[in-house]
Amino acid sequence: MSQAVNTPRTMAIPLFVGQGKIAYGEKPVPAPGPGQLLLQVKANALCGSDRGQFYDGSATTPGHEAAGIVVAAGEGASTAPGTHGVVFLMDFCGECRSCKLGFTNQCLNKRADYGFSHDGGYGPYMVVNENVFFPFDPSIPFGEATMLLDIMGTGGHAIKRAKLVHPDIQSVLIGGAGPIGLGVLAMAKLLLGAETPVFVMDFVPYRLELAQRMGAIPINLAEEQAIEAIRAAGFGGIDAAVDTSGKTAGRHTALHALNQRGVLVCVGHGQELNLNVSGDLIATERTVLGSEYFQYGELEENHRLILANLPYLSQIITHRFGLDRIQEAYELFFQGDTGKVLIEQ
Repeated sequence: MSQAVNTPRTMAIPLFVGQGKIAYGEKPVPAPGPGQLLLQVKANALCGSDRGQFYDGSATTPGHEAAGIVVAAGEGASTAPGTHGVVFLMDFCGECRSCKLGFTNQCLNKRADYGFSHDGGYGPYMVVNENVFFPFDPSIPFGEATMLLDIMGTGGHAIKRAKLVHPDIQSVLIGGAGPIGLGVLAMAKLLLGAETPVFVMDFVPYRLELAQRMGAIPINLAEEQAIEAIRAAGFGGIDAAVDTSGKTAGRHTALHALNQRGVLVCVGHGQELNLNVSGDLIATERTVLGSEYFQYGELEENHRLILANLPYLSQIITHRFGLDRIQEAYELFFQGDTGKVLIEQ
């Protein structure tokens, strides 16, 4: 095993004890086993899917959007210490039918969800299997590199899912202007073209203003109906809608805003979607798709995109905190007046 000097024996970690409270404790710094890497975590981004861990507690150290530097490699691992990289959430087997086709987000023998089933990126150090580590150019700051994951990865995957059934998308509607919604917005502009009109609907003025600065047409649902706003802008309907809210009302609004051949991509987990199959799907040949995270192979293209568009994408990050202020970071994040929030170490 290659081991960096001065790696401590123990580390201070945040403890998600439940009821929206975070304490602090201590754990041994883990050692990488065969085929594993020990990372010194430099940044981890908050995510709405952390809500359950924040309010209900977690036996593992959360954090599933981690960027860091390799400080040790276990037997058989080839990544050199000093390499900068991000951690793909899902530890895929690489051998099943899905993995062999590149669908690593649908692995049939998934071994871990880092930050959920195994300790994640809010510890100063974390161990991961080498196959989920993706190296990035050291010119990208660690905080910004976290956008390769849920922001660009999940956001871009949703757009690509929509293009599978609607290759000529000329307009987009996004339900929810939280970090994932902003990621979908950014990737829609980068993958479909900057001139593509993208509507974003939400109730939070802060997030709508941020979306507008990034090129969206904002729809404040507290003041106007989405379909009326779309029509007032000169559109009869929308080609592709992406719901990141997970709310039934948001999904229904998005579905009913679709043109013929329109596609609704559901990204946000949560409530149900009720369909009138004949009117909503058959007559109009609309499509409803799910989109779960993204494929490891998409990181390479997104790496090229972040290198070429870093100032634009960096607008999504609005707040940065040290690990000692993680309680404050989560409280602010769940109030809603943020974009992407980072914990940097």
